[in-house]
Amino acid sequence: MPQKIKHKVLLFFVVLSINAIGNSQIDGKKFDCLDIDTIGVLKKSFDSFEKDLFNHYKFGADSIRTYRTFLTELYSLSINLRKLPSSTSIELARVFKKKAKDKNSLWVLLSTYDKQMEVSKQTSTPETNPKNEEEVMTFNYRGGFIQCLKNNSSSDGFKDIINTLEYDGNVSPSLTAQRLHDLPTEEFNTPEVKSFIAFDIYYSVLLIIEKAFE
Repeated sequence: MPQKIKHKVLLFFVVLSINAIGNSQIDGKKFDCLDIDTIGVLKKSFDSFEKDLFNHYKFGADSIRTYRTFLTELYSLSINLRKLPSSTSIELARVFKKKAKDKNSLWVLLSTYDKQMEVSKQTSTPETNPKNEEEVMTFNYRGGFIQCLKNNSSSDGFKDIINTLEYDGNVSPSLTAQRLHDLPTEEFNTPEVKSFIAFDIYYSVLLIIEKAFE
């Protein structure tokens, strides 16, 4: 093959590779953060969440309408949480709940999370957890999974939501749901945002209400 043609062929494949990388970044497919979990619990949990949602709202394959309807019902307090979760999702929520005392888990004790923030501010606050009461949990916004979602997202609005929650883990799920709902469609309809909704919104709520399904 002549040298000139070789250079053209090489240039073609270089451009093709760059475009493929660029497109994977735009589509949110450069890296699937669910793959962080090598035993597959995150993937199983996300699939169970989506199955619950689509079975409940029955909008066919309309993903955007399904997700946004769920968020709307959540922040307007009109959702019927008795009818939505499957037994699989409830059991997975219980698994996450049992691991919440591990500082590296998806959910951590709010008291621990707040103490970490106070240490970073170099201040101190009195102990506020009453005895004989179940401790409140919060999603681990400083953990590897949530940071993966933020770093792989091209949405400034979504990143701003996470930044807010990193600072204060005690934000109401309904307020977070409304902010997510209002993201532009092209930013909303991404794997990162959908995974965030599954875990920070759906499973965070199930962790609170799972006892009602005993």
